[in-house]
Amino acid sequence: MVEAGHPVPDEAGLKAADDTLRLAAEATLDDLLLVLLTGGGSANWIAPVHGVSFAQKQQVNRALLRSGAPIGEMNTVRKHLSRIKGGRLARAGQHAAEIVTLAISDVPHDDPSAIASGPTVPDPTTLADARALVAKYNLAIDDAVRRALDDPRNESCKPGDPAFAHATFELLAKPKASIDAAVRVAQDAGYETIALGADLEGEAREVAAEHARLAFKARSEGKRVAILSGGELTVTVRGNGRGGPNQEYALALADLLKDTPNVSALAADTDGADGGAGSATDPAGAIIDETTFAKMKSMGLDPRAHLDNNDATGFFAQTGDLLLTGPTLTNVNDVRVILVD
Repeated sequence: MVEAGHPVPDEAGLKAADDTLRLAAEATLDDLLLVLLTGGGSANWIAPVHGVSFAQKQQVNRALLRSGAPIGEMNTVRKHLSRIKGGRLARAGQHAAEIVTLAISDVPHDDPSAIASGPTVPDPTTLADARALVAKYNLAIDDAVRRALDDPRNESCKPGDPAFAHATFELLAKPKASIDAAVRVAQDAGYETIALGADLEGEAREVAAEHARLAFKARSEGKRVAILSGGELTVTVRGNGRGGPNQEYALALADLLKDTPNVSALAADTDGADGGAGSATDPAGAIIDETTFAKMKSMGLDPRAHLDNNDATGFFAQTGDLLLTGPTLTNVNDVRVILVD
């Protein structure tokens, strides 16, 4: 058991990835190579391509985390700077009798090539795609990283590669199952439900504005409604505060719903840590209700100013609304619920 860094890779993950590749390469026709994956693997397994240093790879990760890029696009870049992602673990272990991957999905649409950056499956993205994303988000990267993304030797493994001749992949759990369960709980509690699916993506504050409109509509119609969604939202970081996409979503809702009675909301990451520094003490997300609005008013808190500084954690620490679960030890993406009574 190796504890490694997330969301920014650390030295433990660097050693673990090298050990993993060596172990896979030792597999023979008498061996089964069993790979267990869940969310966070892209950061936990860090194996920079030749010519890119560990510090440069960390810099790329930090730039991606601040860019607002969705997880699929982040992983497109990371896969082309890695010796383990994008099917390369399967290539290292291709002499095994069989490669079996069992995965818990934490990504929208359950794309196997996006879960932990697809170390044992073919990768449909290319070096050209990665270069286009660097340009799209104007990522600050070193010249060594640019050279690596121009080097055809760093292309990921494609369908038809011999590495996948004896490889199988199976999903054990999906985010949709968790959202469906939440919908059933809400229905059993007597709410009409608006289920928006398990695959939402987009800027957290913009999605919050869309969901606030649904809440206002339900109130105007006198309905008792639960609005539920999963998926992975993003934050384009422009300030220097602390937070994560779920806290930023909740903060945007607090600003939009602050004068609205009988509305409450929860937004959280199912792994128990919403963005932040990747610490076990990070909040899972936040909860808002009328007590939040009252504290905002009595304490003179301006949610818009905290949004501008990307400081949702600082805001909710003052109102007492951070959701602190500690690590849940699994990850099936995020869950967001708005209740209109």
